[in-house]
Parts: sequence; structure tokens; C-alpha cells
Amino acid sequence: MSAPSICVFDSAEVAVRELAGELSELIRSRAAEGRMAVLGLATGATPLPLYQELSRLHHQGLSFANVISFNLDEYLGLARDHAESYWTFMHRNLFDHIDMPESNIHLPSGVLPEAAIPAHCTEYEARIRDAGGLDFQLLGIGGTGHIGFNEPGSPRDSRTRRVLLDEMTRCDAAPAFGGVCQVPTQAITMGCGTILEARRIVLLAWGERKAAIVNTALNGPLTEQVSASFLQEHPNTSFYLDHGAASALESVPSPCGSTVTLPRRACVPG
Repeated sequence: MSAPSICVFDSAEVAVRELAGELSELIRSRAAEGRMAVLGLATGATPLPLYQELSRLHHQGLSFANVISFNLDEYLGLARDHAESYWTFMHRNLFDHIDMPESNIHLPSGVLPEAAIPAHCTEYEARIRDAGGLDFQLLGIGGTGHIGFNEPGSPRDSRTRRVLLDEMTRCDAAPAFGGVCQVPTQAITMGCGTILEARRIVLLAWGERKAAIVNTALNGPLTEQVSASFLQEHPNTSFYLDHGAASALESVPSPCGSTVTLPRRACVPG
């Protein structure tokens, strides 16, 4: 089992061109085999350059007709048509610009009766399994080190479930909502265990603001306090970083786009 590879690029635009090329090859190869490509997708500002590049490739001929997607998470309490729901985000920034069938798009529901949440989460897991599992999972990293909304204290084997959002996470989202008081306090998220079952994972991070937590995720102990640290044990994970996000690492690869593997640290209970 190898540690994550670290790929450092001059810019997010350069990084996402390479990643979009990888995804394009996956989608086309699956189509040639008569199979679906199953993608786990993320929201937030970090993946926006990738979604713009995928939309561009679609307009140049890449079809998404054989793609099934599962998003990492959704805020609880937000209807699909809410301006800050992840359903709206994904359609505004990707789905409305490609030919992916609506029936192939999956996000957790943000509007559920309390009693229906456990069954909904179980069903989401079942849909991923029925699709054949995730070929590829896209990730960002939050200020708490979360992947998805797996906040500090999330077990490595956790599954799709309801979570309470950390105050740092809510503060980070506050500008989009017009104040932290408007940010939902709960969400539904894929669990760490769900994410780690993906056959390929790529985490994107841009800017010096992410440098410290990226270094912690890669070089710190494996701990439930930083769910991204669990990626150290995944056999096919890459961190795609710009120079700012890589600036706290002990060793920064050069030239841009080269790859370096850092040693994994011993597991420390969360």
C-alpha cells in the first residue's frame, strides 16, 4: 500500500486540465466497453475550474451520457431550489452544461422528515453499490481537515449519515449565506468509509490558506480529528496542489506536475 502521490502545478487551471484529461479517458474507455463511469463529485469553490474544463470538453465532443454521479453531501434544511443547495450548485456549474441524463445524477436530499433520514442514507449507500461502486472520487479539504462533511470525530469506517457541522465549517460558508446564522447546522454526507472505497481519489487544494491543513493531512497522524488523514492509507490517491497549497510541505516537487511520495505516519487513535 503506497502513500498518496503529490502533484504540484503552477496553477489550478493547469492541474484541472490534467485531471480532466484523466476523467475524459475514463469516461471514453467505459463507453467503449459499454459500461458506465461512476464519479463521486464535490462542491465548493475548489472544483469549479475542473467543472469549467469538463464543460469545455463536452462542447468539444466529450459525452457524459454514460456517466453516473454521486455527490458527497448536502445541507439539511435546504430544498433543491435554494440558491445555496448543492443540487443548485451542481446544476449551475456542471450538469446544465453537459449531456448527463438527469436520472444518473444523485445527491442526498436536504429536505427529509427526521424519521426518514436513516433509511435515506442507507438507500444512498445501496445506490452506490448497485452502480458498481465509485470509479473516481473528487475531494476538496475543509478548514477542519474534513473530506465531504466528515467533521472531527468521524470514524474511518463511517457511512452516509447525518452530521453536525463544525463552527469553522459554518463560518467558512457564511459569506455565501449572508451570515453564519443563515448557514445550516446539519448536513448529510458520505462517510469516510464510503469515500475510501472509491477505486481512485483525487483531492484538490489551492492557495496558501489550505497549506497547513494539507500538510497535516499528508504528514500528521491518522486520526478521526482530521478525516483527510485517512487518505494516507488509500492505495490510489493523489493530491493536486498549486504552489500555495503545497507551501507547508517538507518537500515540494519541481518542476510543476512532477510527483513525490511522502512517508506515511503511524496510526494514532482519534
